[in-house]
Amino acid sequence: MGVMIRALALMAGLSLAALAGAAWADDPATPAADASQAPQLRSLCTDRPTKSTSPCTVDPGHFQLESDIFNVTIDHSGGADTTTALYTNPTLKYGVTDTVDVELNIAPYETITSRDRTTDITTRNEGVGDLYARVKWALIGAAGGDFGLAFVPYLKAPTASGGVGNGAWEGGLIIPVAFNLPAGWSGVIDPEIDILKDPADDNKHVGFAGLISLSHPITKTITGSVEIWGDENYQPGHAIKQASADVGAAWIPASDQNLQFDGGVNLGLNSQTPAAQLYVGVSRRF
Repeated sequence: MGVMIRALALMAGLSLAALAGAAWADDPATPAADASQAPQLRSLCTDRPTKSTSPCTVDPGHFQLESDIFNVTIDHSGGADTTTALYTNPTLKYGVTDTVDVELNIAPYETITSRDRTTDITTRNEGVGDLYARVKWALIGAAGGDFGLAFVPYLKAPTASGGVGNGAWEGGLIIPVAFNLPAGWSGVIDPEIDILKDPADDNKHVGFAGLISLSHPITKTITGSVEIWGDENYQPGHAIKQASADVGAAWIPASDQNLQFDGGVNLGLNSQTPAAQLYVGVSRRF
């Protein structure tokens, strides 16, 4: 499994280097976006709210910021009551080509507070989170449409403070599939494979995740989403299986098609899943 993670790291590193080179070599005369160009841009498309990843990419030459403003998770599993809070959680994206963007995500500050229900001892860890780098390559539907398909390899660098992260390089691949349905509904399916660190040592194991998400306009500017998410983490000797039902809504003001506000709640469906996660967030294209 160590060979697999090193191969994944090498693949992601080479991809990022090649894409950065392509961006550097791009035509410097490409004009910056202004109000007169805004109608020529694609419809704003984000990977939030809910847990789904969309196949759409950021317009070439543009940045897009997507972030939680605040995110709190309440977990009662493992004999402890744990609350995790993220104070912003920005993802910065850059459109490299019509079908490829590169993405970086890190939580600048998070806190994890846990109370052992047996001993009544409370512990608290805080600090910066791990750094995630992703490349999204849309094979179909980079600008939206009736069907979309993308490959999204990612790599996690262990930048988190002690007690916040596990200190390990990890990675995986997401393959988002999007499709339009009758009566104005749209759907996303996100199969995912992850290569993760074992809890007791530096060996690696495989995890699988997936979801099905359905969205529908509520008004001309507000879209609602519902999804079912599942994750199976096959760590040695004990597989952890999680599932949640998630609800979210996003508002793009009619006066600014490059701005989105959103919020949502994820509710755990079994004892191994956090009981609830609540968040509000914002996205902006530049």
